Amino acid sequence: MKPSTRRLLFRGVLYAVFILVIAAIVFLADWKAIGVNFFDPEVAKKAFPTIITVAAKNTIIYTAIAFAGGLALGLILALMKLSPVAPYRWAATAYIEIFRGLPALLVIFAFAFAVPIAFSWRPPGGNAGAGLIALIVVSAAYIAETIRAGIQAVPAGQIEAARSLGMGPAWTMVSVTLPQAFRIITPPLTNELVILIKDTSLLFIAGMALGDRELTTFARDAVSQNANATPLVLAALMYLIITLPLTQLVARLERHNQRGR
Repeated sequence: MKPSTRRLLFRGVLYAVFILVIAAIVFLADWKAIGVNFFDPEVAKKAFPTIITVAAKNTIIYTAIAFAGGLALGLILALMKLSPVAPYRWAATAYIEIFRGLPALLVIFAFAFAVPIAFSWRPPGGNAGAGLIALIVVSAAYIAETIRAGIQAVPAGQIEAARSLGMGPAWTMVSVTLPQAFRIITPPLTNELVILIKDTSLLFIAGMALGDRELTTFARDAVSQNANATPLVLAALMYLIITLPLTQLVARLERHNQRGR
């Protein structure tokens, strides 16, 4: 059998398997039960407009705050890790390795309950504030490694050229290295933002006031009140509305960077 024939046959088998799986889902699923439990119009009406004006709004606000804080702290950590001063490198490396190794849920729990007990200190904003600080701490560890990789990806010739013009190390970093590094790491940073949007769903562990609920906490409470899973479907759709444009932006930025290279 010719290689081209084998490829066509293999591709045909893959298409057949795909069609069989879809057919099995269509014919075996209990669509009536799915409609009643996941797509109830009456339950959906009760969720509006609160799911947008409170839950989705809080999700976006929490994400923006956590990303801005994580970006600022991550930049400091990246510079510390590249510092010629050994204690700074050790401290940054320890921080990054610890918080990349711990589950975000555990860190949120620690900031919401363990830290106030250990230090007799309540974060501003109550439990929502504690969860946000935890997200900043965790996201900073990942963002720091992304920034560090971007800085090291800047061609050495660019830095040498700046230094030959009499620019000091600090000014070279600010005016030459970091702008190029951030251009390189824009796609992975946008990916970190998308991940952070979904990580806000973990804030439920801290306990949220009614006005502080994000999408997942709102949906969980609505499911309990209505004994119906329709709010979970609505929350999933809201997450997709928020994240899909960002994932498309990431794809466009990656294509743009590839053409630039």
